[in-house]
Amino acid sequence: MHDAPRGGNGWRWAALLFGAAFLISGVLLLRDVVQSQRELDANQQLARRVREARDAALTVPVLPAPEREDTEPPEPPPKYAPSGNLSVYDGLWQENHDLAGWLSIEGLGLELPVMYTPEDTEYYLHRAFDETYAYSGSLFLGEGWTPEGGYAIIYGHNMKNETMFGHLHWYQEQAFAQEYPTIRFDTLTEEREYTVLAAFYSQSYTAGDIDVFRYYQYTDLSDPEVFSEYVNQVRAAALYDTGVEVQYGDRLLALSTCSYHRKNGRFVVVAVQRTEPEGETKQ
Repeated sequence: MHDAPRGGNGWRWAALLFGAAFLISGVLLLRDVVQSQRELDANQQLARRVREARDAALTVPVLPAPEREDTEPPEPPPKYAPSGNLSVYDGLWQENHDLAGWLSIEGLGLELPVMYTPEDTEYYLHRAFDETYAYSGSLFLGEGWTPEGGYAIIYGHNMKNETMFGHLHWYQEQAFAQEYPTIRFDTLTEEREYTVLAAFYSQSYTAGDIDVFRYYQYTDLSDPEVFSEYVNQVRAAALYDTGVEVQYGDRLLALSTCSYHRKNGRFVVVAVQRTEPEGETKQ
């Protein structure tokens, strides 16, 4: 006769604990959603600022009417700021000197700043452009990068909400690479366009793994033999043949993100900088 109340109390406590756990889970989920949206909004605002600065750089001031015949036509806005940076990116750089460039990929709808902190390359792994905490982090350059160098590797999170490098795996499909072969990575002082050379799956290997391609350990391709070795291994790992040619001296760009095809998996896209046809120069 006395067991029922004790049993009833046990069920009530279990229900209360379950309800509390459910409530806490809901609060944490809501917190994550709010944080994710906040990070997305911040990056979209940065992209809007760059687009507006780019539009302004392409807009020639219009003279008021009536226009005098002896009036000189207005000068277009300067391409470079007094700092020596491209005017488009100088405003952001003035706010954070860790800014190293800007990555744009039309097919992915991607427009994001790229950071570089040589003393700690993963500083922005979970930091936003303004250095506040951000689970999605920022895109950042790997060890040994220099603006004048011939190789850059950019790391970014493979976010489940499809921000950052969450869509990079679309390049696993040859048809997508053929439709969107262009990757634009501008440094602070130079506009650069790259063409997709290869895409492949990899992983973060252990010290005991032998005869594997540790693409992330390549930081300098200035040696012809190292360059050739890297390109050969990229082609061997490639999911498809793009037919894109590459030769020693070409600048290469690698984009790296996590992949869930295996433990410590990675997905990588490698691109080569477009060069002007022989006999032509940039205007």
